[in-house]
Amino acid sequence: MTEIIILLIIGLAAGIVSGVLGIGGGIVVIPMLVGFLGYSQKDAQGTSLGLLLLPIGILAVMNYYNAGHINLKAVGIMVITFVIGSYLSSLYALELPEATLKKIFAVFLFLYAIKLFLDK
Repeated sequence: MTEIIILLIIGLAAGIVSGVLGIGGGIVVIPMLVGFLGYSQKDAQGTSLGLLLLPIGILAVMNYYNAGHINLKAVGIMVITFVIGSYLSSLYALELPEATLKKIFAVFLFLYAIKLFLDK
């Protein structure tokens, strides 16, 4: 029951951050699954990807679309390479050692945080 409550909180946090900032999976869900529930990095990444399937973000997408903040052409273009890139990179990621995957993830978050901090 505790795990279900934590998962509900993680989902809510990811939903809130996703709706506000347009992010959620990698930056919110993965660290919380690893930190609070002891998921392996690979389990957390796979679970996060499962969460991002179509039905999850549809209501937020509708709100942004109705407000005129979605570039459908850009979405269509990115979808093509996102599907290909996520499929191929997931095959690669599954072969990496857990420690290596965690380090890559940490470097990504760190570099992005620095960029956000230094932006005007």
